[in-house]
Amino acid sequence: MTPSAPPAAPLRADCIGDSAGGLTFDVAARGTTGAALLVLRRRADHAVAAADDTVSLPLAPAAEGRLRAALPSSVALPEGRWDAYALLADGEPRRLVPGVTDLSPLADRTPGGPQGHVAVRIPYATRQGNLTVRSWLRAPHAEVAELRPEGGGLAVRGRVYGIPFAPGAYAELRTRPGAFAGGVRRPDVVAGRTEFAFTVPYDTLTPGVWDVWLRPAGESGPLVRLARLLDDVADKQPVLPYPRVRLETPYGPVAVGPRYTGDNDLALTVAPLEP
Repeated sequence: MTPSAPPAAPLRADCIGDSAGGLTFDVAARGTTGAALLVLRRRADHAVAAADDTVSLPLAPAAEGRLRAALPSSVALPEGRWDAYALLADGEPRRLVPGVTDLSPLADRTPGGPQGHVAVRIPYATRQGNLTVRSWLRAPHAEVAELRPEGGGLAVRGRVYGIPFAPGAYAELRTRPGAFAGGVRRPDVVAGRTEFAFTVPYDTLTPGVWDVWLRPAGESGPLVRLARLLDDVADKQPVLPYPRVRLETPYGPVAVGPRYTGDNDLALTVAPLEP
């Protein structure tokens, strides 16, 4: 019996971010000749249309044994998680693994654009050690700048992109379906030109998970999800934990506090405790 060929070694890609929100991929592929592509495939859980599920970028020689592909901010990458592959000449797509990653230019950038879009792309290592790019595309967008416990509640400060404030702006908290009828809470917002602030009193919330939104233009305007996207952290949950406050409520003792979802959107959790 002829022994099977050993699996090909994984290809490693260094990722560098730029201040405009673009990414450069440098793939270590010594001895490669012929045309090559860097292929990004969006996972099905975020897919909207089949035509948007794959983005191919040419890989061009950059140095001895290295190929380079650029994903500029001007190239649309719909929101989702994009697994990264290298397609070399006469071969099958090979999953990439992350090498050196430098995303420091993303931390202090101010997004902009003629349509007010906020586009964010953050490469990260999956649990299996592969390279994936998390992409967000929001228009308009409400960015969380600070969360601070204050007077039995949560003070929220942030900035909006792509929409002006109008009289009557307010925040909106919506509870997810659960055992308690939570409904909607609408704290008033103090707004400047693009900055906003509001406070959520914890004792007004019933047990459950409350998603946090903003209506910058008031009742007639769009509902904008609050999130923290403009940095270099793909998953905020394990990196930015927040303490919870114990409260006595008509529903019994609860622990209340903010958290970020798997999409880095802001939510408040009110969790029942044992008496």
